[in-house]
Amino acid sequence: MPAPRIRRMALFANAVQLVTPSLFTAEEGGFHPPSLDEFFPEALFFEGTIFEINRIMLIRIIMVIVLLVLFWLGTRRMKVIPTRAQSLTEMALDFVRVSIGEELLGKKDAKRFMPILMTMFFLILAFNITGIIPFMNIAASSVVGFPIVLAIVSYVMFIYAGVKKSPGKFFKNSLFPAGVPWPLYILVTPIEFFSTFIMRPVTLALRLLMNMLVGHLLLVLFFAATQFFLFDSDGIFKLFGIGTFAFGFAFTLFEILVAVLQAYVFTLLTAVYIQLALAEEH
Repeated sequence: MPAPRIRRMALFANAVQLVTPSLFTAEEGGFHPPSLDEFFPEALFFEGTIFEINRIMLIRIIMVIVLLVLFWLGTRRMKVIPTRAQSLTEMALDFVRVSIGEELLGKKDAKRFMPILMTMFFLILAFNITGIIPFMNIAASSVVGFPIVLAIVSYVMFIYAGVKKSPGKFFKNSLFPAGVPWPLYILVTPIEFFSTFIMRPVTLALRLLMNMLVGHLLLVLFFAATQFFLFDSDGIFKLFGIGTFAFGFAFTLFEILVAVLQAYVFTLLTAVYIQLALAEEH
């Protein structure tokens, strides 16, 4: 490597070291970047047992209770002329029933699968939104167990719908699509099996998990950087704290959209898979 280029690289490295002292170190109150350790908090109750509860599990329990209370309050005294709480509850339920269930499955089939779709949408939404709620500050869906359980539920409902509709033809028609020349089934059947019975639950779980995980890490990064620049840095570098706070605030609003969108997408795709299983060719 030419000597001038080596000198330029050395000068650049020294400049970065001078401009960002301890920015990426944890010494002397420096900047603490987010890490995956935040998704594995210490046990709070029943440590070492199958009932162990950590911070994320506690958040899940709280949000389930909140959902039950909200829907109880919204439906306990149903009236012909609805109250405000009843109207909000009916709007939320109609969104899933009409926009997802009936649009894709029709009224008859939507009624059959509506309990699963309703539970799925509102549970995911509640667990997602905790990522921006003060004192919780982490999405309860950002640990892989919850997305996996929901993906399994979606997978089982898809298989159940197909087998119930066409007991003797569902798997055959899924793996051996009509109209394909027989020799091509050597290629088509493994692809159909992998895409239909393997990738669907995997992509459902990973999509939800990664969106919530990355969103949390970015929020922590922005606000940790804000604290560092405002309280630990000197001089003009404090101004960077204004920028990181602005980005953090904007991304918080974006996370609300992502929380709703991921609940919608997961529930919508589950309904799509059920609709495909109920298709006439099966």
